[in-house]
Amino acid sequence: MSTPKVSQKNSQQRTLSSFFTVTKPLPLNEKSSNNAEETSVKRPVSDLYEHADAGKLDLNLKEPKKVKTYENSSNENPTNTNMKYLKKFPTMTKTLCSIYQVGTTWLPAVEKEFGKPYFKQLNSFVEKERNSYTIYPKVKDVFSWTTACDLKSVKVVILGQDPYHCPNQAHGLCFSVLPGVDPPPSLLNMYKELATDIPGFQTPDHGYLMGWAVQGVLLLNSVLTVRARTPNSHKDQGWEQLTDTVINYLNANSSHLVFMLWGSYAQKKGSRINQKKHLVLKAVHPSPLAAYRGFFGCSHFSKANAYLKSHQKRPIDWNYLPREF
Repeated sequence: MSTPKVSQKNSQQRTLSSFFTVTKPLPLNEKSSNNAEETSVKRPVSDLYEHADAGKLDLNLKEPKKVKTYENSSNENPTNTNMKYLKKFPTMTKTLCSIYQVGTTWLPAVEKEFGKPYFKQLNSFVEKERNSYTIYPKVKDVFSWTTACDLKSVKVVILGQDPYHCPNQAHGLCFSVLPGVDPPPSLLNMYKELATDIPGFQTPDHGYLMGWAVQGVLLLNSVLTVRARTPNSHKDQGWEQLTDTVINYLNANSSHLVFMLWGSYAQKKGSRINQKKHLVLKAVHPSPLAAYRGFFGCSHFSKANAYLKSHQKRPIDWNYLPREF
């Protein structure tokens, strides 16, 4: 059942972060008593595609929130967004990166997608959905996988389908939930497999997987938004094309990655991965309905580490799951 339509006031409060602000009004024939140079105008993301002439927007760009890095990692801060680097891109790209807090290391993989018609239509769809329903995750978390895990540090890719659709769960990383929320059944089954697969693994009392992400585990959903309590509600709206592009980029431009494909959906999405360059691990989905048919006992976590070691890469510390960063 769809979530009831919210009041106009609550709708405006919820969607405010999906608007961008300009200090010079766009030519939309608005009346204002203020001086044009001092007027602050809020525009929905959809307007960006119609008024994104380079140099006409005075953007107030903000860097994404920094995430604490893995204390034993040799990588530099994976969320270090280089604003000087970002400024060389078109205005539309800079604005989208500011709204969605996209980590700029991922721009080589996704930047061209931002200007394509399907992405414009996708933004319009999600914007209308946020005006009428509760949508997860929050705008600032839709691309959190790009700030939690630097493009060049990716070692393992775990594919999910769409975000969790209950309150306070989804935050942009597949299978992960925010601290204070009980781990969902699929994640509990992942913990059960880890307990038998990784010596010394201690099952945490939470489901926050940021500790994996900062080590180079890309926790990527195929669809990046969802309507509250309505799974698959944002399917086939364009997110799949964007995430296919991400997978294709990693496949072509990286070597010796581990792809964990659980369930037929993930396996179909990863069907073009070059298995001569990468390790592809397949099993049934860890959901309670399927885990006993082959997920338990798959040993994917230890197999991933063995593969990384064989290619002189630091293995993942699957035990590193702090509650806070």
